[in-house]
Amino acid sequence: MADDLFKALADPTRRTILDELTEKSGQTLFEICSRLSMKHQLGLSRQAISQHLAVLEAAGLVGTRREGRYKFHDLNTAPLRQIAERWPVPDTSGPEESTP
Repeated sequence: MADDLFKALADPTRRTILDELTEKSGQTLFEICSRLSMKHQLGLSRQAISQHLAVLEAAGLVGTRREGRYKFHDLNTAPLRQIAERWPVPDTSGPEESTP
């Protein structure tokens, strides 16, 4: 799972898609394409963005739900939390040691 997650995060376009879903979760493919085109001047096809979304979905970073004929994409940050918990930062809030 970590391999898929790091692969998904390695691409700047996918990170931009995640940024957009952070700003507004529950977007359709059309909305995501529009935001990437207008806000970020990315000239990608719907198919290319759909493929990026598939990679993000395989990594667990994006979940989808269908309502009628629309498919909505939602951000899922749980995989990022799992990675952060995998390598916890040592607690350095204890008393400082003095060096001679």
